[in-house]
Amino acid sequence: MSEPNVLIEFDFPLIMRDGIVLYADVYRPVTDQPCPVLLQRTPYDKSQSANGSLDAIRGAKEGYAIVIQDVRGRYTSEGEFYPFANESEDGYDTIESLAKQSWCSGKIGMYGGSYVGATQWLAALAKPAHLSAIAPGITSNDYFEGWTYQGGAFQLTFSLSWALGLALNNIEHLSKALGNLSDEQALLTDSLDEFGNTVECLPLEAVPAFEREGLAPYYRDWVKHFENDDYWRRWNISRAHKHIDIPAYHQGGWYDIFLGGTLRNFTGMKTNGVSQSTREGQRLLIGPWVHDYGLTSKTGDMDFGLRASGAAIDIHGKLLRWFDYWLKDEQDAIQCDAPIELFVMGINQWRCESEWPPARCKFVEYYFHSTGEAATDLQDGTLSTNCPDIEPSDSYEYDPNRPVPTRGGALCCHDAQTPFGAFDQSAIEKRPDVLVYSTPPLDDSIEVTGPVEVILYASSSAKDTDFTAKLVDVSPCGKAVNLTDGIVRARYRKSTEIAQLLEPNEIYCFKIDLLATSNVFARGHQIRIEISSSNFPRFDRNPNTGKPATSRADFIVATQTVMHDADHPSHVRLPIASS
Repeated sequence: MSEPNVLIEFDFPLIMRDGIVLYADVYRPVTDQPCPVLLQRTPYDKSQSANGSLDAIRGAKEGYAIVIQDVRGRYTSEGEFYPFANESEDGYDTIESLAKQSWCSGKIGMYGGSYVGATQWLAALAKPAHLSAIAPGITSNDYFEGWTYQGGAFQLTFSLSWALGLALNNIEHLSKALGNLSDEQALLTDSLDEFGNTVECLPLEAVPAFEREGLAPYYRDWVKHFENDDYWRRWNISRAHKHIDIPAYHQGGWYDIFLGGTLRNFTGMKTNGVSQSTREGQRLLIGPWVHDYGLTSKTGDMDFGLRASGAAIDIHGKLLRWFDYWLKDEQDAIQCDAPIELFVMGINQWRCESEWPPARCKFVEYYFHSTGEAATDLQDGTLSTNCPDIEPSDSYEYDPNRPVPTRGGALCCHDAQTPFGAFDQSAIEKRPDVLVYSTPPLDDSIEVTGPVEVILYASSSAKDTDFTAKLVDVSPCGKAVNLTDGIVRARYRKSTEIAQLLEPNEIYCFKIDLLATSNVFARGHQIRIEISSSNFPRFDRNPNTGKPATSRADFIVATQTVMHDADHPSHVRLPIASS
């Protein structure tokens, strides 16, 4: 059977309820029969037909009308772009308008990742009648926690580089409303090329490249709304899971900045989706990937083998089979697919699971121990399942002028100067403001698959500060590779909605969410936890005052003390998987 020809229609207009016209490119098979539609609503240029997890030409040859639309205010589409603000209404209007086209069967799916995943969830909130399934990848569930902030700390590298890149790439569209922007274009370019200097800007909102009104007004709003207030709540997806009746194929990466959102959307819909069909219609795929739909086998300095790549697992085919089931009623399309597919690092294998976290995982507490020298002696801090008794504490000084530098991890969106993924942390561990706690070399391999959390009993000389934690796999040669990490801003230790400052030198219990991982620590390797108070520029620096810093003059040095005794058993809670 020959492949069908593909008809391509550029700049297909769709009129929104307020008269704004959004333009799309349409790729559809040459046929007299109506076909289901796969829609991508993107701020990243609709002309990139292979942008995302599904190639438009392949989709059209498989019998779908692929529609790729520039969202409001981006590239060819009219209006002003402001993240999230118009995506529910515009998504609804786009879907219902497409359903009226003679070439549409009436069933519509959505696909794509990052902000394109957000356009799917926000459209689903509006409950368009013809939206039948979505496939959101590497995206969040909450545009405060996990998108712009994490643990109360501002995700500086992501927020700033994303805003700079969006403005720069959309300069032609912006110039139609704002006039000549040649100077601003040069400044935006320089700001990204010299990103190491750009992140030093204080106060955070005073970025020179954004001085011209209208380039990225949302960036200042994100900085201004540093608590989880009504500005953010109107777009919270998790709060709406119980109202959403859409099956979803969630895709994520262990090193993706939005890993937490991917997992929370999956578990939230699995538990709270409107109907049984929706709850059962959730699928999850997580690879060893960063925030990039290239889905390559190489993540940072680590190569996880060819099996890890999107090409090897045929991510395009997986998504098409998913949509075949929901949009074409091909009942055998996904019958054999497990609800969860995870890539287990360390052994570099895919594994199917029935639930998250896997039922075969048992949570085990690994407690911190030392003789008080964990900040200066890599051999002093230890991890074991034995509860501590009487032990001295560990202390270090956190100086915002000399923050711990970011070295890989879950980052976005400027890989050239802030590389994403897995890297050796050995140099960072030698700093006097980093506490290191390690198991002895393992006698047998240990698999850790599931959520990871650090319970930290600590005090600070400051009214406010940060505590960070990082899970690391240490090989016999001493290479210390980061797996996952987290942060807590002390004043938001109980809630990100209301700040509660510290009483200096009083001991508090801090919970640091390290999100999740799946990794086998091989025999001879060590499980390690790093504790510090900064990870810059991934997160903004806490000035230790309880107030936003306007300049370096606002920084003060804080003395941090971590307890690990019978009354204050600091530990990491690891999901240990049985075979």
